[in-house]
Amino acid sequence: MRARNLAVVLGAIHRTGPHTRAALAEMTGLTKTTVSSLVADLLEAGVVTENGAVRAGERGRPGVAVSLSGRRVATLGLEINIDYLAACVVDLTRTVRLRRTRPADNRNSNPAAILQRLRDLGKETTAEAEEAGLRIIGAALAVPGTVEGEVLRSAPHLGWRDVRVEGLIDLPFAIDNEANLAALGELWFGSRAADFLYVSGEIGIGAGLVVDGTVFRGTFGLAGELGHVVVVPDGPACRCGGRGCLEVYAGQDALLGPLDSVAALVTRLESGDPRAQEACERAGHALGVALTSAVHLLDPGRIVLGGIFAPLFPWLEGPVAEGLGARLGQMRGTPPALVVSGIGADAAVLGAAGLIIQQILADPAQALGL
Repeated sequence: MRARNLAVVLGAIHRTGPHTRAALAEMTGLTKTTVSSLVADLLEAGVVTENGAVRAGERGRPGVAVSLSGRRVATLGLEINIDYLAACVVDLTRTVRLRRTRPADNRNSNPAAILQRLRDLGKETTAEAEEAGLRIIGAALAVPGTVEGEVLRSAPHLGWRDVRVEGLIDLPFAIDNEANLAALGELWFGSRAADFLYVSGEIGIGAGLVVDGTVFRGTFGLAGELGHVVVVPDGPACRCGGRGCLEVYAGQDALLGPLDSVAALVTRLESGDPRAQEACERAGHALGVALTSAVHLLDPGRIVLGGIFAPLFPWLEGPVAEGLGARLGQMRGTPPALVVSGIGADAAVLGAAGLIIQQILADPAQALGL
């Protein structure tokens, strides 16, 4: 009962706080004595703070506001991408306290070597956070592939299959697909809309469908493989074994060609380079075709483009929107809103850190050892 009540009080503070203890008692239906005891425990754990006088009602002395604290408790997000490793530390107010990236070529790489590099990055980042007075409660890892428990079942672009990710860090740990966590990152750190389709553009293309604040995963956790929707039957071979998949036309390799960075492509686009514009036009057209199928099937009200699609949005928006408008026809009066992610390439690693924050909020007694 106490564990449940801790979650109820902390949840109320998180959703609509700050509140006085008296207001929390009224909101939760708990007694003032119980709320005071629970708040005292949360204060001791460092997850809330009391500051500032507020008037809980029309009469009586002002109370003291209880709010989430970002001073002591934090979480660690980790990411393995095709061309970098990343780590970030986020406190309970969802403020990013540290962000570290290590460039790397992880294609067809040795899993043990990459995981050791990530382990070192995680330890360095955790140590730096602890020096700043933060206590890291747990960590989560975003990976570009399908996940089952702590096993990365398949990550074609890494060249990994059935890799067990364990002993990565001496903390409570979770692992999930990069697109799912990027969608959650957008939910918690970006637009905060409760329903949308998030499209993650990287070497591969993934999607996360957020419905009422929850990611839809499918029966086997494979929902959202937008990159393997066929846009050109009998088109070029794809790494998945199929042909004519979206990522062949709109993935990072297709967009960049011989260029070494998205920034270089943006520079060429800004200068009016016709080949760069043609690449974006082709990618946008293919993306519009795939998203038309997604809209017919899922009926999202909003589509968020993230990853490398975020900096390229000014050049992709037109062809994607045009394709959606032309193909949706009379089935839908208005195409879904097409917007750019405000957190771009950081979405997955932020979502990973946010996943642990949600666990703390859902069960502070277990997460914090209260």
